This record gives sequence, C-alpha cells and structure tokens, in this order.
Amino acid sequence: MDLVTQIILMISIPFMLVVLIMPLVKKLALSINAVDTPGGRHIHEKVTPKLGGLAIYAGFLLGYMLFGEHSDQMNSVLIGSFIILLTGVIDDIIPLKPRTKFIGQLLCALVVTFYGGILLSKINAFGIRLNFGIFAYPLTIFFIVGCINCLNLIDGLDGLSGGISSIYFLMVGIIATIQGKFGLDFVLAFVMLGSTLGFLIYNFYPAKIFAGDSGSNFLGFIIAIIALLGFKNVT
Repeated sequence: MDLVTQIILMISIPFMLVVLIMPLVKKLALSINAVDTPGGRHIHEKVTPKLGGLAIYAGFLLGYMLFGEHSDQMNSVLIGSFIILLTGVIDDIIPLKPRTKFIGQLLCALVVTFYGGILLSKINAFGIRLNFGIFAYPLTIFFIVGCINCLNLIDGLDGLSGGISSIYFLMVGIIATIQGKFGLDFVLAFVMLGSTLGFLIYNFYPAKIFAGDSGSNFLGFIIAIIALLGFKNVT
C-alpha cells in the first residue's frame, strides 16, 4: 500500500464509521438524558444531546486496529483514553465534582507516563537544550491534564473544539509526512482527523449533538499525547 492510499484510508474509514454511528449515539444520549439544556453559558436554543465523544472514540479504536502497531506506548494510550472517556461519559450523564474529574484525568496521565514511557524528558531545538531529569514526570502529567482541561473549556460553541482539533491533527499529519516520520503520532493524527471530521458533520451550527465532556476530554488527551510524541521526534 502506497503512502497516499494509506493516509486516505486512515482518514476516510474512521470518518465513515463516525458518520454512520452518530445517529445511534444521539438516540442513546437522549434516552439516558445525557443532554445540554439552554441557559447559563450555553447559547443553543433547544435541548441537545451530548456523548458525541463515544462516536469519536469508536473511530479512533477502529483506526488503531487497522493501522496501529502493538506496543507498550499504544497500550498505555488505549488504557489512558478509556479512563478519560469513561470519566467524561459519567460526567455527561451525572455531573461529577471537579475533584472526581481531576482524579480521572490524573489516572490517565499516570498510565501514559509510567507505563507507556511517553515523557517530555528533554528539549533540544533552536540551539536550546533542556534536560528535565526527574522533573519530566510531573511536567508531563501537568501537560496532559492541562491539555485536557483546555479543550474542555473551549467546548462551548458549535464546531469549536472539533474544528480546532481537526486543524491540529491535519497540521501534525502533514508535518510528519513531509519529515518522513511515520510513527505513532503520524497514525494518531490522521485517524483522529477522520474521526473529528465525522463528528463535525453533526456539530456545525446548528449542532445536532455535542462532544460533551467525553469528547472534549478525549480530544485534549490525544492532542497532548501527539504533542509529547512530536517532542520526542524533535529532540
């Protein structure tokens, strides 16, 4: 399989899956009352289902099964992503206390850093060389949790979090391709691009479904992982 065909398949297969199953996820969200109601910081005018993150996650899983390679790093990403998705799903159904959500975010970050060994351990770019040593662990955990919460905070407008995430995944995928680096970040970027584009079909104004905490937390987690893997490539 040539590179262009592989990239097209990595994008299109998760995209089609997300588009196909999103109506089912929407019905599920409505049936269990996982919805956003108008008022407060929400600008939409009618009750709108959440849990869009479930479909995005399904696209991610299918893409990994077809194009990913087994490794401790990928296993840690799978475990960590499941933890953060589950935390978000519960929060979409029964709002959790901030402390409880933070525990879920912390757990997924710990799995990635200690089991997967995905660390921001050093930076060597533009003539600057920094080696963080033992501080790499808390710095990496802080970075992952920070990215998760950043995406969570901007998930308030139709198409915003999904659009920003799609642009990020596209840019990372293009840069990795140009540089000829076809590691885990390359696969994750294009698989997640397809998944988020499929979600955006239903999330552009007027949104038919929101990503919810399940989706925004998961997107923030994957963005952090891809960034950390990219740091490894740069150094």
